[in-house]
Amino acid sequence: MTLDGKTILVTGGTGSFGRKFTDIVLREYSPAKLIIFSRDELKQLEMRVAHSEPPMRFFIGDVRDRERLVRAMQEVDIVVHAAALKQVPACEYNPLEAVKTNVIGAGNVIEAAIDQGVKKVMAVSTDKAVNPVNVYGATKLCAEKLFVQGNSYSGLKGTRFSCVRYGNVLGSRGSVIPVFEEQRRNGKITITDKRMTRFWLTLEQGVRFVIRCIDLMQGGEVFVPRIPSMRIMDLAEAVAPDCEIEFTGIRPGEKLHEVLLSSDEARSAVQVDDMYVIKPAFPWSTTLVDWSRGTPLPEGFAYTSETNDRWLSVEDIHRLRA
Repeated sequence: MTLDGKTILVTGGTGSFGRKFTDIVLREYSPAKLIIFSRDELKQLEMRVAHSEPPMRFFIGDVRDRERLVRAMQEVDIVVHAAALKQVPACEYNPLEAVKTNVIGAGNVIEAAIDQGVKKVMAVSTDKAVNPVNVYGATKLCAEKLFVQGNSYSGLKGTRFSCVRYGNVLGSRGSVIPVFEEQRRNGKITITDKRMTRFWLTLEQGVRFVIRCIDLMQGGEVFVPRIPSMRIMDLAEAVAPDCEIEFTGIRPGEKLHEVLLSSDEARSAVQVDDMYVIKPAFPWSTTLVDWSRGTPLPEGFAYTSETNDRWLSVEDIHRLRA
C-alpha cells in the first residue's frame, strides 16, 4: 500500500515528526487528504501558512478526547500516531499526565480507528520503552502492548496495528543538541555522565522508516531500524568543541545506555534487510503475520547502544548536522 490516493491522519502532527512527515509526503506522494491532528492552534496556523496545498486538513484535538478522534478519523485510511508527552523530566514530575496522553490516548486511538474502519495504524515508539526505568518509557511500553494486542480486537479483516521503535532523533525539539547549542554561548555545557551512549538517526530517516513500515506491516509487529550509536563525548566535541564540560550525574529515570531490542524480544524477532521485526506472539498472529523471509537472531542477541557495530564519529555528526 502506497500513500498515493489515501487519506492519512497524523496525531501530534505539528511536532517535529509530523512536520517532516508532511514535507516528505506532499513532495513525494499524492494523498487524497493529509490530516494534521494536534492540540496546538498556533503551530497549526504556522503549518497552514507553510502548506496551503489542497490535500491538507487541520483538526484541533487531543488524543485524550476519544469522541474528537472518532470524528477526525471518518473515511481515514491510515493513521500515524505520533502524539505523546515525551520529555523524561516532565513525565517524571507529572506521571499521571503522561499516562493520560501516552496510555489512555493510545487506547482512544485504537478504539476510534476500529470504530471508523481505518485500514492501518502505525504508532511511533522509542528505545526507552525497552526495559524502562522512567515514566515515559513505561507509558510507551504500555502503548506498544496496546497497539500490538489491538489486532485481536479488530479481527482478522479489520484494522491493522503495528509500531515503529527507534532511538533519539538528531536535533529534534527537546533533544540534547539544542541544549548544547544554547549552553555553548556561555562557554560551558553540562553532561550527566561521560560514559553515556545513545542510538541516533535523523528526522528524515525516522519518517522514511515509518513510511516504509506502513507498506510492510501485516499487523502486530514492532519494527526496529538498524541505526548507529553515538558517544555523548563525541557529540559534545562536534557541537561545542571549545567549551568547558560540567558533569552533573545521571538524572532520575536516565540510563547510561539504551536498548532497542532486548534479548527476550529477540527470541520472537527476525532480521529483514536493515531492520529487526519483532513478531507478535499471540494465537491470532499465526494466521495474520508471515515473516518467514526474515533471518532468526542468535541466542542471547540484544541490540544495545553500547554494543552496536555502527558508530557515528565526530566527522559523521558534523555531516549529519550540515
